[in-house]
Amino acid sequence: MFGSVVVPADGCHLLSGCGFPAPSADIFTWPVLASFHLFGIEFNITKPVVLLMLGAVMIMAFFLLAAAKPKLVPGRFQSLGELGYTFVRDQISREVIGKDGDKYVPLLVSLFFFVWVLNLFSIIPIAQFPVTSKFAFPVGLALMVWVTYMVLGMKKQGPIKFFTNMMFPPGLPKPIYLILAPIELLSNVFVRPFTLAVRLFANMFAGHLLLTIFSIGAWYLVSPSVVGALGATASLTMTIVLTGFEMFIQFLQAFIFTLLTAVYIGGSLHAEH
Repeated sequence: MFGSVVVPADGCHLLSGCGFPAPSADIFTWPVLASFHLFGIEFNITKPVVLLMLGAVMIMAFFLLAAAKPKLVPGRFQSLGELGYTFVRDQISREVIGKDGDKYVPLLVSLFFFVWVLNLFSIIPIAQFPVTSKFAFPVGLALMVWVTYMVLGMKKQGPIKFFTNMMFPPGLPKPIYLILAPIELLSNVFVRPFTLAVRLFANMFAGHLLLTIFSIGAWYLVSPSVVGALGATASLTMTIVLTGFEMFIQFLQAFIFTLLTAVYIGGSLHAEH
């Protein structure tokens, strides 16, 4: 096993009589590296957890370095840090929330880069695993967004008005509310965090599985035959193409996750949203 890509056993190729070792959900399961107990609960440290902590340290180190010695004429790291910050502020926060959303830009910037780096681990040698393809991690991020959405909404609109504004949008015939109110409550309070987590998880899960299939296929098909040479070349080409496509999806999913977070915050601050 290299990273999370299962390499066929030595000699197991197209003409060896071995069947194609198709990857399964086992490639998303990792052995426990260490464990500890806290308040009677057992916590296991696996490779995805290590990558999660590494990603957090990398992001903090980068932005601390970028902001360490700010100059009027920014250096390389300061320029990159400012570019990332202004991208999230101008293209997500102000576009969705408005100027009053500037106070939440640090949260949105942190979310965007955190999700992006966790996704990028999929194509980084040795790491070779998108942390967000483990469902628990997107669920944790989605729950954090959900709590922020609920707390801000009840604080800004009031505990009762937050739910009535959500369930009873103005300007509709009253009988419609019999159907609309429970749908809006279910959608905004329960479905939102679920879909936020599933969207990120499903995209990273599927992308990693596809990359693994074509990587193994390229290795398996290598053999002194026309079919093997053509098949291995085609699989290797698809691996390269899919890697480029996956890089785009990784960025896009981080952008979408952050954009939807901004939408939820905007809905909490402004009932008309």
